[in-house]
Amino acid sequence: MAGLTMLAGLTLPAIAPPLAWASPGPNAYVANGVSNNVSVIDTAANTVVGSPIPVGNNPLDVAITPNGQRAYVTNVGSNNVSVIDTATNTVMGSPIPVGGLPAGVAITPNGQRAYVANGVSNNVSVIDTATNTVVGSPIPVGNNPFGVAITPNGQRAYVTNVGSNNVSVIDTAANTVVGSPIPVGNNPLGVAITPNGQRAYVTNEQSNSVSVIDTATNTIVGSPIPVGSLPAGVAITPNGQRAYVTNGGSNNVSVIDTATNTVVGSPIPVGNNPLDVAITPNGQRAYVTNEQSNSVSVIDTATNTVVGSPIPAGNNPFGIAIAPASQQKASLSIAKSRTGKFTRGNKGTYTITVGNTGPGTTDGTTVTVRDTLPRGLTADRISGSGWNCTRSALTCTRRDVLPAGSSYPPITLTVRVSCSAPAHVTNKATVTGGGDTTTHTATAPTTINPDKHCDKHCGKHDHR
Repeated sequence: MAGLTMLAGLTLPAIAPPLAWASPGPNAYVANGVSNNVSVIDTAANTVVGSPIPVGNNPLDVAITPNGQRAYVTNVGSNNVSVIDTATNTVMGSPIPVGGLPAGVAITPNGQRAYVANGVSNNVSVIDTATNTVVGSPIPVGNNPFGVAITPNGQRAYVTNVGSNNVSVIDTAANTVVGSPIPVGNNPLGVAITPNGQRAYVTNEQSNSVSVIDTATNTIVGSPIPVGSLPAGVAITPNGQRAYVTNGGSNNVSVIDTATNTVVGSPIPVGNNPLDVAITPNGQRAYVTNEQSNSVSVIDTATNTVVGSPIPAGNNPFGIAIAPASQQKASLSIAKSRTGKFTRGNKGTYTITVGNTGPGTTDGTTVTVRDTLPRGLTADRISGSGWNCTRSALTCTRRDVLPAGSSYPPITLTVRVSCSAPAHVTNKATVTGGGDTTTHTATAPTTINPDKHCDKHCGKHDHR
């Protein structure tokens, strides 16, 4: 059995990962499909923590809330979802009834909703995580929905339909499907979305390939990427540069360069029938469940080699999740520099760059840059790729998620230098938002050079 598993008398595809760029905390949660429990792994020591947590029948997938406080586990054999308190590693309340054969589960970035793919009901249930009750009616999708992933801004949920060979897209505000299903390969299982929200990667189990979806147009980008045999899980590094794909029939993991959408290096050997994969928030380790080895392999993403011995899990481990990176906060930075000389009566240019030096990604809320010009300088134009800039207010905003260690495209501010500008001025810019509550400031001390013509006619030409 590689890639297909018998549960409750029905044939199901292997687990697909939820949103898998994750984990500020030290613990990984592993659903053991035949043991009917969840193992907890300390990723700092790569050892099992405590006893397995009993859940429902045939647990399949796991997703953890952004604050790291709750783990949601789909129980295929019980048609419900168990909720684990990660502080005590005990189950909270009663299981939440959902549809038939619940498979993949993913949680919105704000932590308010969990989306569950119901494999034989051909729909998706939505759970209110505040009350742990299902809200509204199930959302109809394609045949045998399996994997679920949600965009970093929380606006769309992508659902793989194993029996339809396509992907449905749900508008999470209205909880309705938007547009037509997106055709992919045969038996699509796993789905993961890049941290910038621009691409969705889908494993096609029976095509031995990965399809790439442009989330702006919901169309396929290029040709499918060939990987190993019976690909199942997929996860993307926090910097968005690599996608890790478990090949259930090849007993290895393929690594995709997301810039070129090609496989890099040789497949990484792991255990038998690897099904799911999750990556730590710093991007340094990938954790892979080996369903037929009852273990978890750990990959060093710098060398793409397995480190240490496999970590024992329960019987037939499937889904794995590590707390989402948004539990670790972003820490924005801002830098401001000037280009060339600033001369009275002429124009000058500043460049503003916003980065993220924190351990976590920005949370999809608005990032705002505000510039304050000193006396003697007036704005001519302000712009930047992907930024929504307003010259009159000297502000630029955007909401796309910025991974840790990355920067947004720079903002260019062109100013007019008055003939009466002081010899020395300081321009100030600030940035805030994206989950970072601190206002960060950058300054650019600027020397204003004289201009003979401007200085001679200062009173007449001060409008320049």
